[in-house]
Amino acid sequence: MKKLISLLLLFTFGLSSCEKDDICDANTPTTPRLVITFYDIANPTKTKNVSNLKVIGDEMKEGIVFNESLAVDDSLRYVTNASTVMIPLKVNDSTVTFKFIYNSLNPAAINTDVIKFNYSTQNVYVSRACGFKTIFQLRNVLPFVQTDPDGDSIWMTDVILENPNIESENETHIKVYF
Repeated sequence: MKKLISLLLLFTFGLSSCEKDDICDANTPTTPRLVITFYDIANPTKTKNVSNLKVIGDEMKEGIVFNESLAVDDSLRYVTNASTVMIPLKVNDSTVTFKFIYNSLNPAAINTDVIKFNYSTQNVYVSRACGFKTIFQLRNVLPFVQTDPDGDSIWMTDVILENPNIESENETHIKVYF
C-alpha cells in the first residue's frame, strides 16, 4: 500500500512539473499592415480596382508579394488588380516610403506615385507564446507626403487619412481616389 501511495505521489508530482506548450495561435492578431482602399473619383462611394498595381518599398527590389500562388510568371506575384491593398510599415522606424505603380505591366501606360508615411510605433504585449506586436499611429501633422517622381500627372488624385490608428487589418486606414 505504501508503494502504491508513493508511486501515485511520484506520478502526481511528475505531471505537475510538465510545462504547457506555448504555441502562438495562427488566429492571434499580430503586427498589422496599413490598409489602403481605392475609390472611383467619379463615384466616391464605390471602390475601384487598380489595374496592375505594383507597390515597391524604399529598400525593396521586387515589391510586395500580392499573389503568392502564381508560379507561371514570377513577375505577376508582385502585381494586383484589387481595390484594397495591405502594406507593411517598418517597426524600427518612424517613416517608410512606397512607390505605387499603376499599369505596371504596360510600359507605355506606367504611372508612378510615391507616398512617404510618417508614424509612431508602440510595442504591445500579446502573450507569452506570441510575444509583442507593434501598433502604429499615423502622425496628425503630415501623416503622409505624396510626390510624383516621373513628372507626369499623379494618378492618385486624392489621398485621405481615414483612421490614423493602425491596430488591426479589419478597417481602412487610407482612402485613395483616382
